[in-house]
Amino acid sequence: MHHFSHLQLLRLSKMTSQVAENFTKYFENWMIQLEELLKQLVIVPRETSYVNDHELLVSKMTTHHKNYYTAKWAAAHEDILAFFTPMWLSPLEIVYSWITGWKPSMAFRLVSGGGGAFSDEELKNIDGLRVKIRGEEEKVEREMERQQVAIGDRKMVELARIKNENDELVELALKGLRMSLERVMKMADCVRLKTLKGLLEILSPLQSVDFLAAISTIQIQMRKRGRKRINVD
Repeated sequence: MHHFSHLQLLRLSKMTSQVAENFTKYFENWMIQLEELLKQLVIVPRETSYVNDHELLVSKMTTHHKNYYTAKWAAAHEDILAFFTPMWLSPLEIVYSWITGWKPSMAFRLVSGGGGAFSDEELKNIDGLRVKIRGEEEKVEREMERQQVAIGDRKMVELARIKNENDELVELALKGLRMSLERVMKMADCVRLKTLKGLLEILSPLQSVDFLAAISTIQIQMRKRGRKRINVD
């Protein structure tokens, strides 16, 4: 995993921001809607005669994810550092996150033949996509490492520590860092979206329903476990 330490980032940002508070509310609502969509994915009849229902649910879920990234990118443009120290996630969710979200290669473990056995061509296409996505993940990780070197530089940390509103040079350096982090986050999000799009193009509508149900279940369960752990502590 490649993340800046919270200490380093909090030196460059306020502990909370209005952007973070607003996105927290948005994310809570988005997760409630995800649970409602999951219920529909689970109860839909599995017979192929219900293929129109399968396609409609896949379309609804795809739109739901696209809406999330639209909102995320708009908020991150206002306060990118909030997404590298997310107040809306539990420590458990943060541990399993990869550059502000889920790791794309993880999705391939959730692809099952629940909607029927895969053909040789489907298996070949899935494997080809897996290799391509892993290469794109590595590219994002290399870029993230470059940014870690920049923020880890002693001079950069010192600049952040002595930052004041009148120091235009410091503000310029921090602006450059924020722009770089925003670019890396968008690179990571694009790999996530390519993974979803690529798999849904390969899978049948019923297999897509099963895959989206699996990935949603993990996200929801991890959130519930993370919150339980916070309440216990």
